[in-house]
Amino acid sequence: MSTTLGLIGGTGAVELFECLERRAIETPWGSPSAELARVRLGASEAWFLARHGNPHRIAPHRVNYRANIDAFRQLGVEEIVAVNAVGGIDPELDAGALVVPDQLIDYTWGREATFANDEDRPLVHIEFGEPFSPALRARLLALGQQADLTVHDGGCCAVTQGPRLETAAEVARLARDGATLVGMTSMPEAALAREAGIAYASLCVVANPAAGVSDEPISLEEIDAVLARAMGGVRRLLSMLG
Repeated sequence: MSTTLGLIGGTGAVELFECLERRAIETPWGSPSAELARVRLGASEAWFLARHGNPHRIAPHRVNYRANIDAFRQLGVEEIVAVNAVGGIDPELDAGALVVPDQLIDYTWGREATFANDEDRPLVHIEFGEPFSPALRARLLALGQQADLTVHDGGCCAVTQGPRLETAAEVARLARDGATLVGMTSMPEAALAREAGIAYASLCVVANPAAGVSDEPISLEEIDAVLARAMGGVRRLLSMLG
């Protein structure tokens, strides 16, 4: 069976699906974060990659994004859906909300953000006005509706360096810039997928209100609990992609 869909998520997400095969891939940029797992996805299959390694050990700024995306390219993947845990800057987004953003702002630094970093690789100026595939976004939103899930359409994800969470002043600045979500991993992942010719969209899970949005302090234990509760809906939606 041809498997042209790729999934990127946290370590625990691979446990949502039946694993059929694990495959180690090597790339010109080194090894991906983990072996890629071929998983059953409804009536079809997909390739899954744990972005932070398996077990979870790689900080957002240390992820080998180039190797991750190139591994999918080598496997013939044509579409990638990335699951991202994010903070909610928009106060209307409750913890556990699912969002399919349509924009992002990159605040990261020092990450290998292109495949064209040496003389052997041609320089490519990708068009990136719409960083997420409109067609893949529309599919996720339609499937969310079919699955009877509330999935918010649109939003701007600020991508920060991590691994620490943001200060309240930083979140206020991101809000002034127009961001409604804040995460740490969408860039350079989205841009590299575009360079590789792979359609890419993000399914964000709001793990917590970002700093200063709520009067309550951010609890890492509560973040883990929110993500665990949200994974059921994520699984239902992704299972319909096949």
